Amino acid sequence: MNTATLRDPQVGDALPTLVLPAVNRTTLALFGGASGDHNPIHLDLDVARRAGMPDVFAQGMLGMAWLGRLLTGWAPQSRLRRLDVRFLGITQLGHIVSCSGEVLRLQDADGERQAVLEIRTVNQYGQTRIAGEAVVALPQP
Repeated sequence: MNTATLRDPQVGDALPTLVLPAVNRTTLALFGGASGDHNPIHLDLDVARRAGMPDVFAQGMLGMAWLGRLLTGWAPQSRLRRLDVRFLGITQLGHIVSCSGEVLRLQDADGERQAVLEIRTVNQYGQTRIAGEAVVALPQP
């Protein structure tokens, strides 16, 4: 599989993978503060256990933010046209998350050339946690 370039992506090309450090409590607290998501199930062990969870776990939007980082590492934010995801599983403390993308198809829409990308987060066990699609406007040749 080839690495996708913004100027000339081909169907099947991969975006450079983004690998994050293991999820820890500090990351969850910092993201909660930055995003305004202070849901205690992500920050307070007692609350998480009362909800039947073994421990706190990552906010779903944190994983989506990582996918946004994957995309904006490949193309400027101004070129992002759509980002749709499905949350498929919980990202636990200690998970090492990899974000990846692949060019599904190229299309002309709204007067511009676009790449439709399949995107996902996967933990170190190969379990997909978030999957979706993004559309990125390509530069004019």
